[in-house]
Amino acid sequence: MHQQKKAYVYGLSAVLVWSTVATAFKISLAHLTPAQLVLYASLASTASLLGILLYQRRLSSLLPAIRQHWRRSLLLGTVNPLVYYLLLFKAYALLPAQEAQVINYTWALTMTLLSVPLLKHKLSLNDAGAAVICYLGVLVIGTHGQLFSLHFSSLAGVGYALASTLLWATYWVLNARDQREPILGLALNFLLSLPLSLLFCAITGELHAAAWQGLAGAAYVGALEMGFTFVLWLSAMKLTNSTARIANLIFLSPLLSLGLIHFIVGEQILPSTLLGLALILGGLLLQKLPRLRLGRQHRPVAISQQCVNPQPDPSKNV
Repeated sequence: MHQQKKAYVYGLSAVLVWSTVATAFKISLAHLTPAQLVLYASLASTASLLGILLYQRRLSSLLPAIRQHWRRSLLLGTVNPLVYYLLLFKAYALLPAQEAQVINYTWALTMTLLSVPLLKHKLSLNDAGAAVICYLGVLVIGTHGQLFSLHFSSLAGVGYALASTLLWATYWVLNARDQREPILGLALNFLLSLPLSLLFCAITGELHAAAWQGLAGAAYVGALEMGFTFVLWLSAMKLTNSTARIANLIFLSPLLSLGLIHFIVGEQILPSTLLGLALILGGLLLQKLPRLRLGRQHRPVAISQQCVNPQPDPSKNV
């Protein structure tokens, strides 16, 4: 198979899996608390990533990497998966899945805005316009279209969802300077975050028997959404002759996800959700247009090629 065709197969496979995760989150949270889901999904993800390293015959490099990078791995592992997924799962617990997953798509814009204070980038007119349009979309979704009432279906849920995008964006800004091999680095992050997740569950009294449905959902979320799909996406990015072509596949994910939420979770998809999604995707597409600068801007590939993606984007290493 031609390399570009393989890239599309890998990329589409990753997008299809990511389209199922909002549904998997919601089903799992019917049987687990957010903290329990973080713990069990992290266990499954760590096992998945270690299995991949074993298959690649690179497991022996794990211990030297821990000795060399344990501080960075502990910091990044605390951000993701521990705190990020705690916030995200709290949002899914409080909001309909359709609302939480659409708001999550604003993280790419949040990362652009964060790069201004953290990486000293200049904001473009495109970015400023995209920010207004995207966060208008969040308001439409959160208020069910009742913009002037400012009556949110769950203000706390919207807050958790937006906070998760802020943390996720921060994570990728920090990763822009990470020189570690991506699969090994992610495995280290998850491995060192496990004791923290276990401790958090112990402190909050959530270390107790869980229903098999919740454990099965956590295994799916961890092994696929947090683990194996990352490798599929990385493979697609390595094989493609156009990063943009593969990155644009992610725009299929929200519509596929809404369909699964409707048919499996049973949520009625609201017109306000579709309008909010259109605004958010429109704002993100605006960022892709030729940029009108407010000042000189030198943006590294790691930031400028980030796509709207609720999962780790290996294109930062391309």
